[in-house]
Amino acid sequence: MRTRIAFQALLAAVGLILLSPAVAHAHGDTVKVVVTGQREGHVTADVTWENDGDAVEEAVAATVNAVSADGARTLGPWRLVRDPAATPAGWTTAESLPPGAWKVSVDVGFPALGHGELEVGVPVVDPAPATGTPAPRPADPSSTPTATGTQAQTPTPPPTLAPSTASEAPAEPGTGPAVWWTTAGVAATALAGAAVGIFLRRRRSRG
Repeated sequence: MRTRIAFQALLAAVGLILLSPAVAHAHGDTVKVVVTGQREGHVTADVTWENDGDAVEEAVAATVNAVSADGARTLGPWRLVRDPAATPAGWTTAESLPPGAWKVSVDVGFPALGHGELEVGVPVVDPAPATGTPAPRPADPSSTPTATGTQAQTPTPPPTLAPSTASEAPAEPGTGPAVWWTTAGVAATALAGAAVGIFLRRRRSRG
């Protein structure tokens, strides 16, 4: 049983080897590689058959290399993988280029030979602001530092003066000018009556 399974696997492998040249012969013996640019630093490319422009449905063995504009940095070789966000002919890289200007070249060795290159620029992307950060609270005016570096204090209202007892206190009953004159009149009348009584007593005693 195991011998039979191994034999079938061998026949399948031989069939794939023989089929690949047949497929390549049907579409041509070269592939067209067009480097389309980059997406978030990932190199993107279209790989089609040179003769009829059909998308390459087979696995593609390709290498991607990148050189900085000044030639000081090199990246790769990276391999191409299917790009699920593109057309059937779309391929991309799992790795990403850092920001800057790069000369990218793609070399395909299977299922046929092909080459493409392009100068691409990767922009610098600002990081997104963090969400959920609470907004800064407004400063308390009562604790805002003044120009001298000390805290401003709420001004204290001036003390309220008590009314003067000598000039503003209401007069008590019986202490006004009218009462004084009345008292003086009563005293004068009493003295006059006493004087008249003394005079009459003296007159009677003489008579």
